[in-house]
Amino acid sequence: MLLRQNNIGQLEKHTFDVLIVGGGINGAVSAASLAAKGARVALIDRGDFAGASSSHSSNLAWGGIKYMENFEFLLVNKLSKSRNTLADAYPSTVQEIRFLTTINKGFRFPALLVFLGSVLYWAIGRFNTRAPKYMTRKRIKALEPRIDISRAAAGLEYSDCYLHDNDARFVFNFVRNAMNYGAIAANYVALSEARREHGVWTVTAKDQIDAAAITIRAKAMVNATGAYADQFNIQVAQRSEHRHVFSKGVHLIVDKLVSSKRILAFFASDGRLFFVIPMGAKTCIGTTDTRVDTPHADITADDRQFVLDNINALMDLPQPITAADIIAERCGVRPLAVKGNSGEQDWLALSRKHAIDLNQQDAYLSIYGGKLTDCLNVGEEVANALKTCGLRLPYSQKPWYGEAPDAVRDEFFHQAELMQLDAMTDERASEPLSQRLWRRYGLNAIELLDQIRQDPRQAEILIQHSEYVRCELHYVAEKEMVTKLEDFLRRRSKISQVVRREVIENSPGLMEACQILFGDEAEAKLQEWHE
Repeated sequence: MLLRQNNIGQLEKHTFDVLIVGGGINGAVSAASLAAKGARVALIDRGDFAGASSSHSSNLAWGGIKYMENFEFLLVNKLSKSRNTLADAYPSTVQEIRFLTTINKGFRFPALLVFLGSVLYWAIGRFNTRAPKYMTRKRIKALEPRIDISRAAAGLEYSDCYLHDNDARFVFNFVRNAMNYGAIAANYVALSEARREHGVWTVTAKDQIDAAAITIRAKAMVNATGAYADQFNIQVAQRSEHRHVFSKGVHLIVDKLVSSKRILAFFASDGRLFFVIPMGAKTCIGTTDTRVDTPHADITADDRQFVLDNINALMDLPQPITAADIIAERCGVRPLAVKGNSGEQDWLALSRKHAIDLNQQDAYLSIYGGKLTDCLNVGEEVANALKTCGLRLPYSQKPWYGEAPDAVRDEFFHQAELMQLDAMTDERASEPLSQRLWRRYGLNAIELLDQIRQDPRQAEILIQHSEYVRCELHYVAEKEMVTKLEDFLRRRSKISQVVRREVIENSPGLMEACQILFGDEAEAKLQEWHE
């Protein structure tokens, strides 16, 4: 954990241009954007990066087709442009995928009208994906035999995008990019109090690992605490035009239900979208959309049963899915931005659009709402808003996001081919090792090739049934600020989402993984995870 310790030491040595509080997707892109544009940035989170809503998404980067029902065409246009930009900037991570949607008899719109809506959606998206297709009941069954068409009227197939890997991993890569541009980031650092004097914010924070007090100074502050934005504003005595209402989303991960690589989309018993999403050798099913009053929520027995009842009603499975089939669960709170007291009556119609509130006098900015698809816009808007507070950004015109240049990618795959890297891929893996390493680590994947070249054991999977090899553990230990074992198992990787806990616990490589990640603290960190 040397990187984290060094960064915490750096937090007290400078007066930063901007302190960002919250390391979810909004905080991560804000840090990456500002640091690349030349600002001196500090980023802290009271837990791990992407520790809340940003690690509980559907892993979709979509243009918001459901918002067309409420005639929010400007929002759909904006989200579709954002989706296209993400897909162009991250071609190995954000990829087009087909959605096969079934419309049941008696649905609130005729199937043909829904299909025509998908054609309009395709047009709004600049025809950047494959064209939609109208599907008869017979065609739906031919494409996916496990869909129950007994109540179906017809359906459609259209395209959107999804994250090939892990949402939390995607978020952390923005944090990593911010650090590459000089930002100082630290997880498990909680703000205790803040005051503004003589044009500078002075923040007292606490290291959640050793309880040490930390003082941070910055000219501007960004509230990127996600669902906790309202609470944080109260804590630092700031008022905001917007506030949040909350919707709880629940997903369950089970063994693979279908061989198709499509996302199956239905309308659940409550009329909301319900997905069956491929996840390598597993399937993610859900989601719920339940109003909650607090920014934190847990899965209830009713939530679990709702998802199970719907998957069993919508699919023609060999045997019903039960609670015993659940490998892992996701439960996230969607923060929905509303103005003043609006949004109380028809909250289900609220979109995930973001809002940025700025107190120019105090150089204080709050980010409300938002979703992964629109993250690049958030990064740009935060930078532009802070410029009105006098923040100097000398490199504003330089790009701050995207994968490494094509020449670097080509060189990586050329080296991988020469050393026959893909021949080392575990036979149960869902994709070649070269593709996996490039998508996760980009430019730094070349460093992993060198480790494997020196010691082929570095290409061996360490934790049973995962798709993470030994050299990845060494890389993560050095450069990704893993402070607890759960940070690696759940957020830097998705191991705990696709491998049953008892399998992880009994994996012969688990202790070695802890030793790589934590050195002399391995036993203590493993015990902490067990507890």
